[in-house]
Amino acid sequence: MNSHDTHLDPPDAVTVRCRNNHSVRVRLCDGSRPDEDRVLFAVEAQAPGLALRIDPVVAWNRGADLAPFLEGLAADYRGWDGQREWQTDDRDLTVGAVFRSGGHVGLTWTLRPWRSADGGWKASVTTWVEAGEQMSALAGDVRRFLAEQDGSHG
Repeated sequence: MNSHDTHLDPPDAVTVRCRNNHSVRVRLCDGSRPDEDRVLFAVEAQAPGLALRIDPVVAWNRGADLAPFLEGLAADYRGWDGQREWQTDDRDLTVGAVFRSGGHVGLTWTLRPWRSADGGWKASVTTWVEAGEQMSALAGDVRRFLAEQDGSHG
């Protein structure tokens, strides 16, 4: 059995499981590309007592998407100080990253649909991944997931 806690189910989904608690997971799924400028996808988060989904999340193809952010974290596998953060333009998905000694990265996935509506909500789930190979695998899986959303699932 492979030791990676992230995996790609091409081209349908990327699942990130917490290495410390496999019942905590985040899943990027149901992707589509309505035009050449953006990718739409759903984000699901699960933890004990929590199951939620936001759909759609919009990723614009301007080079500042989630994949380069994760690739930067993988490149800095020896660590960094403080928190790094990435978010969608609409701020409905934010990913914060902290490095912990021992070579682990905490990715806090904050989902915030309807951020401007009265009664809106937000929730966060943190998945811990190994800073080297697991982070590199996750970055590659996310890049492939976003790139493969061409509308031809067949």
